[in-house]
Amino acid sequence: MSSLHRMTTEPASLERLGVLYQSDEYIVVDKHWDIRIDSKMWYEKLTVQAQLRHRFPQLADPATYYGFRFCHQLDFSTSGALCVALNKAAAGRAYRCFKDRTVSKAYLALVRGWVEEETQTLDFAIGKNSSEGKTHMMCIEGTEGCENPKPSQTELTVLEFGLYDGDPVTKVLLQPLTGRTHQLRVHCSAIGHPIVGDFTYSLGEDDSPYRMMLHAHLLHIPLESQPLLVSAGDPFLPTVDPKWLPRQATVEALLERRVEEERKKKKKEEERRENEEKTKGSREQRREEESEEQRRQCQEWLSEWVGD
Repeated sequence: MSSLHRMTTEPASLERLGVLYQSDEYIVVDKHWDIRIDSKMWYEKLTVQAQLRHRFPQLADPATYYGFRFCHQLDFSTSGALCVALNKAAAGRAYRCFKDRTVSKAYLALVRGWVEEETQTLDFAIGKNSSEGKTHMMCIEGTEGCENPKPSQTELTVLEFGLYDGDPVTKVLLQPLTGRTHQLRVHCSAIGHPIVGDFTYSLGEDDSPYRMMLHAHLLHIPLESQPLLVSAGDPFLPTVDPKWLPRQATVEALLERRVEEERKKKKKEEERRENEEKTKGSREQRREEESEEQRRQCQEWLSEWVGD
């Protein structure tokens, strides 16, 4: 059973919980961006746990601290498919699939710049960042302060190019082959194409988008009884966010951008030539002045010589 809900740029609320799949043993929800799964902080009242308790109070398990068992994690800023087990036995079966690495996950993302390679495997070991002020971050092996890096691989596939709020971006499909903390964000940043709106890994610079553009699109858990395959749709569409313009919708914009780039290039070339001409002119003028001075000195010398 699944229920469709409208993609939105509105912030999370207790009532707004998208349910993608529901059975007697599992619920898969479409986690909202910028919301924690759970929290022990008294002031954080809006969490996915709270949404579940509000929507399904009868399904909460009093034997657990929170009420619901999450089969895996999604970052605070990431949206998309999140699986919840409704009893201990169901949780155990799902955990085994994750432990055995038989689960398949695919994410959609918008990343800064235009990614040149259509498909690539991002292979950077990831460790904890121990640098001052960055202990909440992860980092790739070889960077300063990177502790205990572990092998990490992500498959990246380019889906389409376009503009986000006028800047070049690429829509990509990301498939993590390992499950390190912040793996997709760190890997995209490592190849020079950070995820749009990733405040943390842009060191606070990319703060204008309304969210981080990373979405858990597909989740496949090969449970023995009944394999679970759920899609959480695509929030990165112009109908949801008009600031995102895919290539087919931006041919004119791209042409305008290229014309503008050519115009700037031409102007730069003209300025370079102008400067060269000026430099050449002043050199020739100096040469003429020097030649005139040399003739005068030569004439004086000849006159003196003849006079002698």
